[in-house]
Amino acid sequence: MIRAAVFDGPGLPFRLTALPYTGPAAGEVIVRVALCTICGSDLHTTAGRRHGPTPCVLGHEVVGTVEAVGEGARDVAGRPLDVGRRVAVGVGTRCGACFYCTRALPQKCESLVKLGHTRAEGDDGPFGGLATHCRLPAGAVVVPVPDGLPDEVAAPAGCAAATATAVLRTAGPEVAGGCVVIFGAGMLGLTAAAMATARGAAAVVVCDVDVNRLLRSRAFGATHTIPLPDESGALSAVVRDQTGGRGADVVLELSGAPVAAAWGIDTLRTGGKAVWAGGVLPTEPVAVLPERVVRGCLTVAGVHNYMPSDLETAVEFLAAHHIHFPFAELVEVAYPLTAVDEAFHVAATARPVRVGVRPNDVLTAARWAASRSQDA
Repeated sequence: MIRAAVFDGPGLPFRLTALPYTGPAAGEVIVRVALCTICGSDLHTTAGRRHGPTPCVLGHEVVGTVEAVGEGARDVAGRPLDVGRRVAVGVGTRCGACFYCTRALPQKCESLVKLGHTRAEGDDGPFGGLATHCRLPAGAVVVPVPDGLPDEVAAPAGCAAATATAVLRTAGPEVAGGCVVIFGAGMLGLTAAAMATARGAAAVVVCDVDVNRLLRSRAFGATHTIPLPDESGALSAVVRDQTGGRGADVVLELSGAPVAAAWGIDTLRTGGKAVWAGGVLPTEPVAVLPERVVRGCLTVAGVHNYMPSDLETAVEFLAAHHIHFPFAELVEVAYPLTAVDEAFHVAATARPVRVGVRPNDVLTAARWAASRSQDA
């Protein structure tokens, strides 16, 4: 049997459910989940800020072990998948042949199935990580994970690290040797700071409303931190100082705050590039002066999710650099599946960078609570 935490709608407790375990069809992969981390979009869904189909099994930051492979299933590089292989899982499927797949936008595939955002129906098994097993549809993105990479580092690769990779890819070569300004010091922003640092950015300026997250960003390569709101004009002063008055080469808006998108445009140098990836919810519009974009020869690019190769690159980056940046510390606590409601409560109220769920931990909620009391 597969045990899953089913989400029925905002304000409702998760419903622990047993589903039949059936073998994979052609192209499918069944992964035994080792760790699923709770992403910000999961919190938006449970709070009702993000609307999706219900009932569903949430969770799209997953690391686990391949338990069964359907005929023809392959990893992201086209290699056969072996049972027992440790893998990270992409957030969406791709067909490889539709209008968007053939135009370098496989994340917008016309037959897209999204892990953790798909209605759970029948006995097909959950398409989400808050379950003992994920049944991945044909076309899923599966990337092998090196043995030395901790679960706590590998799991968020499926969303945060892969998206950060897409953001840095979109930002382009100006990152190396440039001044990079990042709005948002959550998982996405911290990962982007580390990646910009590894690519040789001369200055990495991180902005956030949370002072503790700003302090943490120093360990991920931030050379300067700016508390928001920036009433003193510190951001402009730092950028001018670091660039000889020209302005930032690249601005990454990863917070989702509309005002940050506007500030970012004002911070860019002539020929600079703004990459927006934080605004995944409806917000108030942002006032952008067309003349500023035209005369400044500015580029504004949006990034939503990522290409399959971005997840592979993200895992490679984490494998090479997790000893240099404390990614493992960002998953501050992990709960068994029986305590998934508590996991979401802590994630929403205490706001650690990441909270994890280990669906194959057999602890009951009562035993978990008792063990937590003893630890305290």
